[in-house]
Amino acid sequence: MLHRRDLLASLAALVGVAVWPGRRRAQAIGPAERFRFGHLQLGQTWNPRPRSLERLSWEVDKRTSIDVDETSRQITLKDPKLHETPFLYLAGEREFAMPSEAEVEALRRFLTFGGFLFIDSAEGTMGGAFDGSVRQLVETLYPSPQPGLELVRRDHVLYRSFYRLDRPLGRLAISATMEGVMRDGRLQIAYSQNDIGGAWARDDFGNYLLPCQPGGERQREQAFRLGINLVMYALCLDYKSDQVHVEYLMRKRRWQPDDGAEVAKP
Repeated sequence: MLHRRDLLASLAALVGVAVWPGRRRAQAIGPAERFRFGHLQLGQTWNPRPRSLERLSWEVDKRTSIDVDETSRQITLKDPKLHETPFLYLAGEREFAMPSEAEVEALRRFLTFGGFLFIDSAEGTMGGAFDGSVRQLVETLYPSPQPGLELVRRDHVLYRSFYRLDRPLGRLAISATMEGVMRDGRLQIAYSQNDIGGAWARDDFGNYLLPCQPGGERQREQAFRLGINLVMYALCLDYKSDQVHVEYLMRKRRWQPDDGAEVAKP
């Protein structure tokens, strides 16, 4: 079983932000060491926004120094390679059956040993069938009296792990907050009902599949920034939660924040 220390050690070669002039990309050991999304197959509608992760991977590759494999890995909870990615993505738009006890245990161990799960509802509404299944899954993973989903505070490091954001915008803006599961000060699960993947998805010709409402293309950009923040958090956790020098560095490099979503690179 891969421990968090081992996972971070293996990822250390591929994670890096463009801090020093002339340094673009941290070099990994080989192709297998590149960051790659694990797209979790759970339920019949596990891929409501095809190619959304590939598009986000492309943006991560172009905007950061993370060494990225732009092809996501489709994976199940039975797959022995489940622990080879630090980031699992679960999307859906309908109710899904609960995984078996062995699969629940595999997911619980993945999260306990340092993995991160982002759940993205594509229902287009709050409190739908997919939402009900998500809440049941979380309750199964963390039986009472353990705390389950709770609101992610807006001052959480997730909102400044790369860009400075103040809310979790996606294709929609129906929820002003993100929910999550915290354990030992670490966000193990993040959950949004704003259809984040719907803002990322493109067709084979490079056209965005769905409009972002109500904010249009500005809102889509916020969704990409949130996706990059999620990746940075999954890889680096709260490494910059107490960095007091960020403002100085921003002034030093003369970064010009826009639309209240500042780049918060260290």
